[in-house]
Amino acid sequence: MNQQVLARMKATGPKKILACDGGGILGLMSVEILAKLEADLRTRFSKPDLVLADYFDFVCGTSTGAIIASCISTGMSTEQIRKFYTDSGKQMFDKASLLKRLKYSYNDEPLAKKLREELDKALHHTASAAEPNAVLGDAGLRTLLMMVMRNVTTDSPWPVSNNPLAKYNDVTRPDCNLKLPLWQLVRASTAAPVFFPPEVVTFGEGTAKPYEFIFVDGGVTTYNNPAFLAFQMVTAAPYKISWPTGDDRLLIVSVGTGSAAKARPDLDADDLWLVDNAKNLPGALMNAASAGWDMACRVVGDCRFGPKIDREIDDLVPSETCPITSTIPKQFAYVRYDPDVSQDGLNKLGLADIKAEQVQVMDSVKHMPEIQRVGVAYAARNVSLKHLRGFA
Repeated sequence: MNQQVLARMKATGPKKILACDGGGILGLMSVEILAKLEADLRTRFSKPDLVLADYFDFVCGTSTGAIIASCISTGMSTEQIRKFYTDSGKQMFDKASLLKRLKYSYNDEPLAKKLREELDKALHHTASAAEPNAVLGDAGLRTLLMMVMRNVTTDSPWPVSNNPLAKYNDVTRPDCNLKLPLWQLVRASTAAPVFFPPEVVTFGEGTAKPYEFIFVDGGVTTYNNPAFLAFQMVTAAPYKISWPTGDDRLLIVSVGTGSAAKARPDLDADDLWLVDNAKNLPGALMNAASAGWDMACRVVGDCRFGPKIDREIDDLVPSETCPITSTIPKQFAYVRYDPDVSQDGLNKLGLADIKAEQVQVMDSVKHMPEIQRVGVAYAARNVSLKHLRGFA
């Protein structure tokens, strides 16, 4: 049992949650946003070596967000996470073809290999026959950590965490989740269909009755944006975390990977046939779900900052003209950072030389510098510790 995480869960005082969306190589945009936040926190606390694990008590993510969250939980700085993406992004997030899948042996494709190496290194894990790689219950993890994936075998979303008090993290269970390799769970959360092979995870390995589940990217659940799911986990009784709520006691910072409406003004009804639906419906449903959870967080929480939702709702940030944004008592303080990566949004950031299509797709590995520039420009203009008032 990770005593460090348990002590942090039970400590008194305000609690802070970081939630990271999915989005493939676009996660590099999130990293740059978080780098600005980390730099500001270092200045505020006069700690030049502060990392986000020192500030956030709970870090969660889906898909590429699970990579970022797990790296943060190990104690990596954003500079190290940036290097992780820039050094290996082209290899890790390049769209997988059938031939590429056949080229690599099980668990040896580039993303799996890189996750094993980097997470073990960050946690100072020493390999042994019983534990060749760091596990979810590793004592070196500094925060509560959650990763979202989809269990294809059971047809259900799986939010897997290192919560020492969770039912399936009971160390007396032969199939205790805490015994699972950390890298493999992160890899499972990132296994986007078509892009990567699914991840097969063995539970109860070494016991009389081991069993396997097949996992794919958590982004194909309704939790590509895991912010509200994190709120549920820290408040719902079965998880036994039971953090107090209130806009002065709980903070959720949610970071996206860029958004842009895929408007089709010239669309004809006859265009919506089988192939068009197969191509566009999955993305449409994922985007709608992410926007829906953002909206839920703004209604239930006290939104300190966030882009406009639409022309009717606006941004639900309290103002002089609308000081009360919903009739629900505010359960947490909420901040949403998510760049507008439409061409108009890029132009407003002073990035008119970047074409919108270069920074909108999860395998845009040829345009990593442009993705970084969007994150840097957006963070410089929008990230502020004012949004964390009362928690910094």
